[in-house]
Amino acid sequence: MSRVAISILITAGFLAVLSFAPAQSGESVEDLTVRYTTTEIPYEDVVLNLELAITGRGFVIDNRSYIGKMLRRTGKDLGFDIEVFANAQQFQFCPATYSRNMMEASPHNIAFCPYIISAYNLPDDPKTVYVSFRRPNIVGSRESQEALKAVDDLLKSLVEESLR
Repeated sequence: MSRVAISILITAGFLAVLSFAPAQSGESVEDLTVRYTTTEIPYEDVVLNLELAITGRGFVIDNRSYIGKMLRRTGKDLGFDIEVFANAQQFQFCPATYSRNMMEASPHNIAFCPYIISAYNLPDDPKTVYVSFRRPNIVGSRESQEALKAVDDLLKSLVEESLR
């Protein structure tokens, strides 16, 4: 069997497994994320404020993804012509104290790291800026729940700081 055929079989098997992943019925994006909006602060200022809020607390931004630019660039090559975002960026970071507390409480909490905050606006309403993050599930032991709640509080405070 050729390498291409093996690769196709492996990919098909992987996709088949993913299709059987359990769905969380009734959950929406609003159930799983926290989203703030502003029309008072321009997108560029919100992004700068978010970066300063994160680094101002001594946290290192591990990755800054330019999602809007990537979708625009790859959309042309893939035959998509819908502009999803006017602008969209994500900041990824994993502050040591919060992450360590969370993972000491349960090593399985590694799945909640890194933390990602997104800032974006839409083509049909560029004056409205959205800032959002995935809400960590407050699960596990009391220690785990406390550590995850601290992460949730941290993310909320960083977003709120960026919108002042």
